[in-house]
Amino acid sequence: MKLRTLIATTAASLALLASTPALAEAHDDLEEELAQLPSGPEGPALWKVSDEDTTIYLFGTVHALDPSVVWYDAEIDAALSSADTIVTELRMDPDSEAAMQQLALENGVFTDGTTLRSLLDEEQTAAYEAGLASLGIPAPAFDRLEPWMAGLTLTMFPLLQQGYDLEAGVDKVILRKAGDATQDALETAEFQLGIFDSLPQDQQVEFLMAAVEGMGEVKDTLDAMVAEWVAGDADGLAAIMNEDLDDEAMAEALLYNRNANWAAWIDERLESTPGTVFIAVGAGHLAGERSVQDYLAERDIETTRVQ
Repeated sequence: MKLRTLIATTAASLALLASTPALAEAHDDLEEELAQLPSGPEGPALWKVSDEDTTIYLFGTVHALDPSVVWYDAEIDAALSSADTIVTELRMDPDSEAAMQQLALENGVFTDGTTLRSLLDEEQTAAYEAGLASLGIPAPAFDRLEPWMAGLTLTMFPLLQQGYDLEAGVDKVILRKAGDATQDALETAEFQLGIFDSLPQDQQVEFLMAAVEGMGEVKDTLDAMVAEWVAGDADGLAAIMNEDLDDEAMAEALLYNRNANWAAWIDERLESTPGTVFIAVGAGHLAGERSVQDYLAERDIETTRVQ
């Protein structure tokens, strides 16, 4: 598994990263909301689908972001302000996040005496311990974590140390600005955690080692993705993400199958419930081949680019 594969299917994609136990206390709350509302045709990409009585906006997000990045503009604000329902990948209220942390502890921590490092060979152990040391983390710190949980943590931890912030994550900003709109979610914590927890142990170890090996490059890679996202260049974002997206099974589980499920959700919502919906999901799901928009097209649902 290559670095871009890892980032494309986690940091730009999965909301559960914001609630992993080892990261729960790794940031301070931001005290101020984004205030600038630049207006113009350029900015993070925004799409919509609609019928005679329902409009659904689709907005790609980054789950952790440098707070200095200005992205919230008048077009996004207008779409969000018109929505009576805000939909994210997961529910992100305090109670739901606390429940996810508890669920992650129940599913991502060894309870039978197994240690993470006992699953690694000598070369892997040396690389893993060196990676932890570079972050100032003692070697035994994650011994109780299953490899997938440690891999998620080590994908995000270097980013948090270098200026990315979970509270500046686009999903959380959207929810803070949503006011009294009803909140809904496309998936459950059990489902998202289950994607990783059900991986065979050798794939979990491969996932972990990809995170370890990519720690020195992860910020530069995500910076490049964020630059394309801010510019609204969905094709450019897809090109970076897909450059070495060579793990088809992981891509199916974390991107494509979920994109198809979300297209089905949108189709059903158009048929069943009038109103305006603002859907905010990881930007990776709205870029490249087999995106949510592609699966909507298979259902004869037209997607229009708003911004």
